[in-house]
Amino acid sequence: MHTKSILETAKDLQSKKISSVELTTHFLERIKKFDPKLNSLITMAAEQALTNASLADQTIAAGQAGPLTGIPILHKDIFCTNGIKTSCGSKMLDNFIAPYDATLVKKLKTAGAIMLGKTNMDEFAMGSSNENSYYGPVRNPWNLECVSGGSSGGSAAAIAARLALAATATDTGGSIRQPAALCGVTGIKPTYGLVSRFGMVAFASSLDQAGPMANSAEDCAVMLQAMAGFDPNDSTSVEKTPPNYVTHLNDSLAGLKIGLPHEFFSEQLNPEIAKVVDNAVKELEKLGAVVKEISLPNTHLSIPVYYIIAPAECSSNLARYDGIRFGYRCSNPKDLEDFYVRNRSEGFGKEVKRRILIGTYVLSAGYYDAFYVKAQKIRQLIANDFINAFKEVDVIIGPTTPELAFKIGSKNTNPIEMYLSDIYTTSLNLAGLPGLSMPGGMINNLPVGIQVIGNYFQEAKILNVAHQFQKVTNWHTQIPAEFV
Repeated sequence: MHTKSILETAKDLQSKKISSVELTTHFLERIKKFDPKLNSLITMAAEQALTNASLADQTIAAGQAGPLTGIPILHKDIFCTNGIKTSCGSKMLDNFIAPYDATLVKKLKTAGAIMLGKTNMDEFAMGSSNENSYYGPVRNPWNLECVSGGSSGGSAAAIAARLALAATATDTGGSIRQPAALCGVTGIKPTYGLVSRFGMVAFASSLDQAGPMANSAEDCAVMLQAMAGFDPNDSTSVEKTPPNYVTHLNDSLAGLKIGLPHEFFSEQLNPEIAKVVDNAVKELEKLGAVVKEISLPNTHLSIPVYYIIAPAECSSNLARYDGIRFGYRCSNPKDLEDFYVRNRSEGFGKEVKRRILIGTYVLSAGYYDAFYVKAQKIRQLIANDFINAFKEVDVIIGPTTPELAFKIGSKNTNPIEMYLSDIYTTSLNLAGLPGLSMPGGMINNLPVGIQVIGNYFQEAKILNVAHQFQKVTNWHTQIPAEFV
């Protein structure tokens, strides 16, 4: 059951080969059996899942089912879920029970998807390895000694181990695409504003974007179809009707112009990963695509710009966590000041505190113009590079990450080295563009991710490219030996 796609499973459900209750029970048992090895989940919602699965079976029996009716999924623990803990991987919110559903959660519930539980993540989505979680690191199913990537490492590891058919995730600087690459699954970060952020706990509001993770581009297309669309509750939501992503999956790639930015193939890139990307591009050429070398001259500035803008926004967004209305409270405070100070110093982890301090610094009176304003100007230059590139090509392809999944603990003492894990992904968040990571090969039994970048609101095009690639390759069907 766990090896089939969403559409294959939906067919089995609607033809009564299996029931949603049987399917949900199967995945709950897999989680029980395998997740202790991975630590990919924070909270289980077994009772609620089985109740909703029973209701889904009734909907199917009434002939009113859609493609997601009765399909078991997971939610990243950054989305508010009514009556279920929403922790953001932090001690600060370990006791927080959300009083409402995020728009994305509501939409998937309406589409009939069954929530099995909430996935582990870097605290407040800050991290590239899922080692910053209050609940401990998530392990990579391909090698349990390696990281799963971050911040959506729990979602990526769970999908790779086939603990659900799909999962939600968020991407602020690469947090969907990087873990998808390291765990060998498919994940798409949509255009900024396509998927509602209402009820998604904010890290950096101008960069955060929610998207799906699954085993294939086809499954991601089904998920995105249910997630996308305007939400009046989100001021950053775009009033745009999404196309039918599934019907565009089989569009021809004949004449498709692929841009290869030479900045993405620098010395920082593992040469073996470069070979895998090259092989993937050759497969696309066989399908009729045309390749052109392009330049994105300002993308090398993405990391420094990102690590000014993101912490600045995080410093502002996380000011609300003071232990007064909700969240962690210290014991026996001396006075109000001690109460505030200890709530925040004890409730937040090391990386979150680091970013709050950086953000507060760059927003301070003496440094605002020198850092923050300058970073915003460079951000526009980075976006302009992509705008100019898309005048010449239809999609841009490159590696998702500069290296393979690294050992847990190997970069903890060097934050800069950790930040460079996102060297190929942050520019898309700064520009607000859509990007997808798909598995393109293996090196030493570790997956390699290929990044496909599209122009604004061109999700259908990049999903189509990924789907066509997955029709002629089988990287996306491979399962780690321990989790078959």
